[in-house]
Amino acid sequence: MISGGHKQGQTRLALVQMRCSANPDENLDRAVQFVKQAASDGAEVVCLPELFRSRYFCQSEDHRNFDLAESIPGPSTQRLGSIAREAGIIVLASLFERRAAGLYHNTLAVIGTDGEVAGLYRKMHIPDDPFYYEKFYFTPGDLGFRSFATKFGNIGTLVCWDQWYPEAARLTALAGAEVIFYPTAIGWHPSEKAEFGEAQHDAWETIQRSHAIANGCYVASVNRIGHEPAPEGSGGEGIEFWGQTFLAGPDGHIIAKAPANEETILHATIDRDRIDVHRTHWPFLRDRRIDAYGDIERRWRDT
Repeated sequence: MISGGHKQGQTRLALVQMRCSANPDENLDRAVQFVKQAASDGAEVVCLPELFRSRYFCQSEDHRNFDLAESIPGPSTQRLGSIAREAGIIVLASLFERRAAGLYHNTLAVIGTDGEVAGLYRKMHIPDDPFYYEKFYFTPGDLGFRSFATKFGNIGTLVCWDQWYPEAARLTALAGAEVIFYPTAIGWHPSEKAEFGEAQHDAWETIQRSHAIANGCYVASVNRIGHEPAPEGSGGEGIEFWGQTFLAGPDGHIIAKAPANEETILHATIDRDRIDVHRTHWPFLRDRRIDAYGDIERRWRDT
């Protein structure tokens, strides 16, 4: 949905929910078309899902998958940058970054309206769960929690597993973020869906809505869709990505939401002026006891 007219303080977002194939070039071509369409429809900031250039390769530990990585700037940012420059938009692209030999990150590139990479966020929290073997591939981020000042507002960037951590959202908001984007690749193990699927999805949505409320900002979570098979011989059954990309407002209310199994460009207009209104009526930032939070830097508080 796109509101009629465009007021000061408003930003038009487009969240691209897409299916990813085994062909990286095909995925990039399709992502380019989605971004072009989003820009044509009036978007000013376009966000793609996590690691959109490939299927979710972290279902196995396979050294051949490092061939999927690329430099930043590189071929993906060049293609997307040309659209950003032509349309005068910002593109958020989640990529498998080859930083140096043996050093790889799960990285979100902020591509500015001039087509250049305006900044990077490297995923800080790296999971290691059954068929989410990300620690094999990704070095934890070393750039901290970031917000990027743009002509369309202050953009905060986190990635997938980061979305479960209140500390990450808080520090990103404290850096100035008015909207926090979470490019994501999350879904169900098919055999668990009937028993645990509803609760898993509900927890995922609830924790991110809580970040919006606690920090008085917008939260945009951008997922992929489709069943992606596990590599042959891995013993896995694949992952059914649950889509349901959404945008939540500073009060946690869901403003827009995509379906579970359809490719969609989810459009929504945010009003950044609402952030000040929300934060003055629910002054959570004012009432923080920063003098009493020293133990947050400890792994565990032993008694």
